[in-house]
Amino acid sequence: MMARTNFTERGTQAKTFEELRCYPSSAGGSQQQSIIFSAVNILFSIIALLGNSLILAALHKESTLHPPSKLLYRCLATTDLLIGLAGQPLYATYYISLVYEDWDLCRYAVDAAFITGYALCGASLLTVTAISVDRLLALQLGLRYKQVVTLKRTYIILATFWIVSSISAFCYVLDPQISFWCSYIVPPPCLMISVASYIKIFSTLRCLQAKVQDPIQQQPSAPNALNMARYRKAVYSALWVQLTLVVCYLPYIVMQIKIVYSKTYPSQSSISFEIAYSLVYFNSTLNPFLYCWNICEVRQAVKQTMRQAFSCAWN
Repeated sequence: MMARTNFTERGTQAKTFEELRCYPSSAGGSQQQSIIFSAVNILFSIIALLGNSLILAALHKESTLHPPSKLLYRCLATTDLLIGLAGQPLYATYYISLVYEDWDLCRYAVDAAFITGYALCGASLLTVTAISVDRLLALQLGLRYKQVVTLKRTYIILATFWIVSSISAFCYVLDPQISFWCSYIVPPPCLMISVASYIKIFSTLRCLQAKVQDPIQQQPSAPNALNMARYRKAVYSALWVQLTLVVCYLPYIVMQIKIVYSKTYPSQSSISFEIAYSLVYFNSTLNPFLYCWNICEVRQAVKQTMRQAFSCAWN
C-alpha cells in the first residue's frame, strides 16, 4: 500500500515536506535513483558553467547590442552561471547524502539548495520579465529609447531584483512559508507582464507591416527608426528564452501547489518533485544554447572565443 504523509496544518505543510525529505522513512527513492539524479545535476552543472562562461565572454566582446539590453542578458547569464556553480552542486550533494544516509548533511544541503535556488531563480525570472519590457520599450519609444533606457537605470533595476530575490530567499531561514508564498505570488505578475508585452509588440508590428504594405498610410514615425528585421530577431530571441523558462519552471510550481493544498502527500511522488526541481536548474544549462541559436552576434562571438581558446591551448 502506498505510504502517505498526513499534514494536520496547511500552513506548515510545505515546511513539513522539506523536513521529511531528509528522514530515512520518507526520503523516498532507491540509492540508484539518487545516484542518477546526482550524476544528472553534476552534468548539468558542468555544462551550465562552461556554456554561460562562454556567453559572458562573448557578450563582453559584443559591441553591436544596446548596452542596457546587453546588461540584461549578462545578468541572466550570470545567474545561470551561479546556478551551475552553486545551486546544482548543492542539489547533487543532497542526493549524495541520501546514498550515504548522512541525514545531517542532507538537511544542510536541502536548506542551502533552496536558499540558493530561490535567490538565483527569482533573479532570473525578474530579469527575463525585464527583457520583455525592454523589447517593448525599444519599439514604443523609438528614438527616445536610448535616452529613457539608460545603463544607470538598468543597473538600479537589476540591483533591486537581486536584493528582493535575496531577501525572499533568506527568509527561508526564519520562516520557510515566506519564501514559499513569494514563489506563488511573484511568478503570475511576471508572466502577465511578459505576455502583455509580447502581445503589444506583435500587435504593433502587425500594424506597422500593414502601413508598409499600404502606400497611402505610409508616414514617418519613431518606431520606423528601428531596423525592423533586426528588431524582430531580437524579439524572437527574447521570446524563446521566456518560453523555455516557463516550460522549465511550470512543473515545479504545480508540484509546490500540490504540496501546499493536498491534505496527504504520497512519498512516491517525491520522484516527480525531484524531476521538476532538476528541470528548473536545467533552464540554466539550456539558455546558452538558446543564445547561440537565436542571437547571431552572440553566436559569432562565441565561435571567435572558442577559436582563440583552442589556439592558445594548441600553442
